[in-house]
Amino acid sequence: MATSKKVITKEEWEKKLKDVKIRKEDMNKLVMNFLVTEGYVDAAEKFRTESGTEPDIDLATIMDRMAVKKAVQCGNVEDAIEKVNDLNPEILDTNPQLFFHLQQQRMIELIRNGKIEEALEFAQEELAPRGEENQSFLEELERTVALLAFEDVSNCPVGELLDISQRLKTASEVNAAILTSQSHEKDPKLPSLLKMLIWAQNQLDEKAAYPRINDLTSAHLEDPAV
Repeated sequence: MATSKKVITKEEWEKKLKDVKIRKEDMNKLVMNFLVTEGYVDAAEKFRTESGTEPDIDLATIMDRMAVKKAVQCGNVEDAIEKVNDLNPEILDTNPQLFFHLQQQRMIELIRNGKIEEALEFAQEELAPRGEENQSFLEELERTVALLAFEDVSNCPVGELLDISQRLKTASEVNAAILTSQSHEKDPKLPSLLKMLIWAQNQLDEKAAYPRINDLTSAHLEDPAV
């Protein structure tokens, strides 16, 4: 037997909304957090001017972080590594997995550019020693080397390593590491809050009938359908 939903009237709903106190300063901090984490430096600067909300890191460092991210996304991995070391040498020194993934991406770019002998030499000198120390690194190296066995990479079971999505994955990992080194969250808070909001709304949909805004142009709150 289906459980009947609780009905929340328009008056009850409006009272509950009025009881919720959200400070504008907190909303502004959420917006600034999103702009900083995602690297929208111009928007962050403008938002700081307009709202008076101060970012929790130097906005100049965002430009440096985005330069690293862009270098990886464009396949310029050596340049990205240099830029990371200029920012903070400890990032790669203390994160062997990130450094391996950057070196792996360098090898992928060599293969992409048809520099097969150079790719093999790079694998032997830079990646193989790390694979000997770490089983997961060895498995990833073997997957990358498998690209060399296929003239037509479209038939290669690991051909996705040559997709742009692989560059984006590596760039995202570097971005997160730089943010962490700056004592900043690696993911913006706003999307997580929106996910929580959607989850809460789904829970509410299952248990109650409540007023909704069905016409966004008028923003009129309508009584629940029962």
